[in-house]
Amino acid sequence: MPALPKPSEIVRQLNLHVVGQEAAKKTLAVAIHSHFRKMAGGLSGQVDILKSNILLIGPTGTGKTLLCETLARILDIPFVTADATSLAQTQYVGEEIEAILHRLVDRANGDLANAQRGIVFIDEVDKLKTSGGGSSGESVQHALLKIMEGAPVRLKDGRHIDTTHILFICGGAFVGLDKILTKTHTFGFISTSDADDQKILDRLNARVKPTDLLEFGLIPEFAGRLPIVARLQELSRDMLVRIQTEPKNAIVKQFAAMLRQDGVELAIAPAVFEQIADLALEYKAGARSLRGIFEEMMTDVLYAIPDQPGIGRVEIRSLFEPVRLLPAVDRA
Repeated sequence: MPALPKPSEIVRQLNLHVVGQEAAKKTLAVAIHSHFRKMAGGLSGQVDILKSNILLIGPTGTGKTLLCETLARILDIPFVTADATSLAQTQYVGEEIEAILHRLVDRANGDLANAQRGIVFIDEVDKLKTSGGGSSGESVQHALLKIMEGAPVRLKDGRHIDTTHILFICGGAFVGLDKILTKTHTFGFISTSDADDQKILDRLNARVKPTDLLEFGLIPEFAGRLPIVARLQELSRDMLVRIQTEPKNAIVKQFAAMLRQDGVELAIAPAVFEQIADLALEYKAGARSLRGIFEEMMTDVLYAIPDQPGIGRVEIRSLFEPVRLLPAVDRA
């Protein structure tokens, strides 16, 4: 394994790909750094160092999966995603879990040792809540407990994968959790002097306790396997604008690069990104809406360019105005 980056370096690299969510990035960076130090034996001593899996809480489209994917790229380790809802809908949870781990081995190109230091992201774990009369969610929680803590799992090819050092990151929107927090934190952490740091007090008030997760519907054992909790905030209009343009792999950069291959320059007015952000806010799906809106805007452009080799510049001034397709020499 290459040299482990410091938490600050992990955050710096995350910033290249993910807009905002500074608190969540810092929490993840510290957790990841500590996890791999434990794996390397850097924290060994007279006590057993236990694994600390992570829970990401935030509305849909706020970047939970993107953060995990980016972490895996930074660390150059295998990464797979799974959907807790799908697990709850099958009668063969054990086989589905085995399939997830088999995909992790595939991502490691069959290298079992490399797979055993990978990351598994399980999304929508909030859908496994036990309240509501169903027991499938609780059974999935129980099924996940063993591998999240660490256990050998037999794969179909006869090999065993040890999950002891595989980091499990669970995510979910946890709709309704804020109401629980309001009720359980009414005693609050109240500023008692001018010296109190309001940011620290706000963080303490927003902290999700294990008892909050139990009241939400996670079983105690499952909540206990997720000691580190990071919260992602709802994306603002400004953040949705920045997501389109700032990240290293921003969607506008992707399309600009695509058009450059055909010798075409792409020029989009700032107001367009704001209009797209406004639509995404209406759709209430966070950043997930951005690509669909952007691609719809670009459809006519991508359709026309192959048939019109004389186009040298594309100008988009508004979502509500026709796209301007200009010859290379016409810059009026």
